Amino acid sequence: MQSSGAGSSQSFNRRQFLGTSAAALTFTILKPELVHGADANAKIDIGVIGCGGRGAWIADLLAKNGHYNVVALMDYFQDRVDEAGKKLNVPENMRFTGLSGYKRLLEQKLDAVAIETPPYFHPEQVEAAVAAGKHIYLAKPLAVDVPGCKSIAESGREATAKKLAFQVDFQTRAHPAYQEVVRRVHEGQIGKLVSIFSEYQTNLMFQGADDSVRKNPSNPEARLRAWGVDRILSGDVITEQNIHTLDVASWFVNADPVKAYGSGGRARPFVGTCWDHYAVLFFFPNNLVVNFSAKQVGYGYDDIMCRAHGTEGTAETHYSGKVWLRNREEVFNGDTRNLYVDGAILNIANFYENITKGDFSNATVAPSVRSNLTTILGRTAAYRQAEVTWDEMMKANEKWTADLKGLK
Repeated sequence: MQSSGAGSSQSFNRRQFLGTSAAALTFTILKPELVHGADANAKIDIGVIGCGGRGAWIADLLAKNGHYNVVALMDYFQDRVDEAGKKLNVPENMRFTGLSGYKRLLEQKLDAVAIETPPYFHPEQVEAAVAAGKHIYLAKPLAVDVPGCKSIAESGREATAKKLAFQVDFQTRAHPAYQEVVRRVHEGQIGKLVSIFSEYQTNLMFQGADDSVRKNPSNPEARLRAWGVDRILSGDVITEQNIHTLDVASWFVNADPVKAYGSGGRARPFVGTCWDHYAVLFFFPNNLVVNFSAKQVGYGYDDIMCRAHGTEGTAETHYSGKVWLRNREEVFNGDTRNLYVDGAILNIANFYENITKGDFSNATVAPSVRSNLTTILGRTAAYRQAEVTWDEMMKANEKWTADLKGLK
């Protein structure tokens, strides 16, 4: 995907890829030689749960990294786990299916797991992986509701206590250009933050998923394959996809929002339950406002952007595009042209390094929980078309429950 400003139309790699994919997960148990990081050349046996589009792709990247053996796979659907298994030479007895297939995978002799399933399933699978003593590589978003986010946060703390690595796969947070711009903002190089604009604008997405469900809307397996248009399985678009730009915004601010007010709705005639456009104002401490908007309809404008204005300058980021900062004294320019691929490769490398070097601080978990909760605050405000405070949301602790009847 190339997305570097107004009018960019080269958006396929990340968004359409995610729109047609299922998710992936992996779990493993640590070899004795890895416990103390003694052997930097030791390979990690990893399992992948969720072998849809992105899951199979992550499994392939793990194999290509050279430090991992992909030895087990899980997906609800047999065809997906078999396709990935044949490509990666994973034997049939190490391929698991069904809703509870991840439990059988966790029983295997593994060091780590990569979890790329629909977000609704993440909290229970992460909790089980920590209990099984596996290092965890987790796709965003972490969860679809507040209880799920709290569960992930607790699992992160337990992982650190058990000396397990827990890596969240935000591509932006792994990229040096993003890291440099945020570092400069936190150092005060654009002065006091005044306002932030956060956008996630795409052309029509998930048409294939809608077409699939429309053919058999009462089939629970068809709905599971098309989880991207199901708001409970995905968290709705603001949580499942728009989290990329809201994560950068919360990274800049480095604080919980105080409250939000929003709106949005459905313009496309899909049979799914997700909204396709949002507009939310997030109010942060010190009267800082993040103005967020997103769409998944129309044509002609495609970008994931976050712009921070300060009293002394401006910083701006684009997913797979330019990342820059300007003030009166200097200019920083970075490029993230291949962020979709490069970010995942960097995260996979960091995951291995943390395991082998014994770094179990798991620094990506807490900020990812904050970003996830920020999207839920915005979603809640938009659904109600009313002001919702952070404290109110956290106290309500609303849990989403999916209808899994008919699934095996």
